Amino acid sequence: MSPPPEPDSPPRSDPRTRALLAVLSVVVVDLVGFGIAIPVLPFLARDFDATGVQLGLILTAYAGAQFAFAPVWGRLSDRIGRRRVMLATIAGTSAALLWLGLADSLLTLFLARLLAGAFSANVSVAAAYITDVTDESERTTWMGRLGACFGVGFVLGPALGAAFSGWGHGAPMLVAAALAAGNLAYAWFALAEPAREPVAPDAAAPERVGRFAALAEPTVRRVCLLNLAFSIAVVQLETVFAFFMNDRFGYGVFEVAWIFVGMAVLMGGIQGGGMKALSARFAEGQMLRAGSLLLAVSIAWVPLAGSVAVLLIPLAFSAVGRAVLQPSMMSLVSLRARPEHRGVVLGTFQSFASLGRVVGPVAAGLLYDAKIAAPFWFASALLLVLCLAAVGLTDEPASDSQ
Repeated sequence: MSPPPEPDSPPRSDPRTRALLAVLSVVVVDLVGFGIAIPVLPFLARDFDATGVQLGLILTAYAGAQFAFAPVWGRLSDRIGRRRVMLATIAGTSAALLWLGLADSLLTLFLARLLAGAFSANVSVAAAYITDVTDESERTTWMGRLGACFGVGFVLGPALGAAFSGWGHGAPMLVAAALAAGNLAYAWFALAEPAREPVAPDAAAPERVGRFAALAEPTVRRVCLLNLAFSIAVVQLETVFAFFMNDRFGYGVFEVAWIFVGMAVLMGGIQGGGMKALSARFAEGQMLRAGSLLLAVSIAWVPLAGSVAVLLIPLAFSAVGRAVLQPSMMSLVSLRARPEHRGVVLGTFQSFASLGRVVGPVAAGLLYDAKIAAPFWFASALLLVLCLAAVGLTDEPASDSQ
């Protein structure tokens, strides 16, 4: 009898693999839509004479809607199925991006961005889908690939935004809407409803679980808070890095964009290909602690670099730490969630990251105005606390009695 294929290289005709790839494509397109807006949205808002405060509200609307809707989509997918929710959110994303590209006022720009954030909060459903169709031995590998989608989205998004902005500030949004529409057609045929663990005939109907009930499980609550700290920390770097590079080294948009692209490629390579080897040797808790410690040291080193050549070293290490840390947290949460509650639990987990992206930029701006190195040291301190708080986390799956 021939051995089964490796988890990371199953036959391409395998329906499960096609479905998993369809799920990953959904996340990539969502993040491409988010990434496209990064260089374009401020100029689109300026077309309508937006003030700084109004631009800030438009930028935070996306993350705020994600925070509100991530558990909603997760809970709904537990009840009516992953496929239906994924298709609905892809369609909604396409419509929101179309509206964003055609916006004719600040109000419609704000509402379209709010809608885009709400429908893009489906990463939790994608994670629940992966958890449904993978076993514990390969779950971290696929969670790593899900994390790699973030890198792909953040590479392609800004690049497409810059490429199509010559046709008008709304043009990149229309391109993103077309990509999402094509993604909907692909997912309609490739995405099957995953088989989940059956509930015993004499078992009581699963209770309704909301955001706060999902946090009742100690490990889930702990990792969600760690995810909040992680999100606030990495947003410090993302928010002020362009200012820092301009103030310290005189770099402009083009140079900063290519540094981000390089970091995203490195993260994507590790999450897409290296997580299998790491997860085979180390437990999720160990990788979480190692990743957070490496990220803390790297970010603290950034403002101390005296040249761009030296600066590239901590930036590369920070990409490695982040690449290891993110999928480890998600895998831990999925292991601790009962099968019938995975959607809402992973949605709650995602919502904490979104909350960090609501409050993190404000903190970064205030700290940077006070001292150029302050946001980096604040992020480093948060990550050190995260590392210490992760001590004792175990990879034991949830029991039926939880």
